[in-house]
Amino acid sequence: MIAVAKIGGHQAIVKVGEVLRVDKLDVEVGKIAKFETFLMSDEDGKNCTIGAPFIDGKMVEAKVLEHGRADKIKVYKMKPRKRYRRTIGHRQDYTEIEITSIGGSTAKPAAKKEEAKAEKPAAKKAAPAKKAPTEKKPAAKKVAKKDA
Repeated sequence: MIAVAKIGGHQAIVKVGEVLRVDKLDVEVGKIAKFETFLMSDEDGKNCTIGAPFIDGKMVEAKVLEHGRADKIKVYKMKPRKRYRRTIGHRQDYTEIEITSIGGSTAKPAAKKEEAKAEKPAAKKAAPAKKAPTEKKPAAKKVAKKDA
């Protein structure tokens, strides 16, 4: 099974058993991370399900393998004939995950939607009465006097 999931602000094509490096996640090593923003799935290579924008009730589960920092990238800026040179380094934090399952059903989001629908009619309040618009008096015209 192949799927497209939103992981850490980016979209990734995932397969079961695949190891990915994604932006750092707030999950401890060895724990399971769940990504409910499931965009597209392809079960058998012929039937493809596309969400609008997401597929409800589906998710991707991944096991966190490790946290780390990528190799250092050097950024060099220079403006010729201006004596401007800057060297800046950057190391991106990452989390290495292994996809364990794709398409596991989630019952919680569906239950929340039903509860929200049931609460909306009861939560409606009467709108406050509208006030009549106040009439504004036109501003007095200023006349410039000329001295002769």
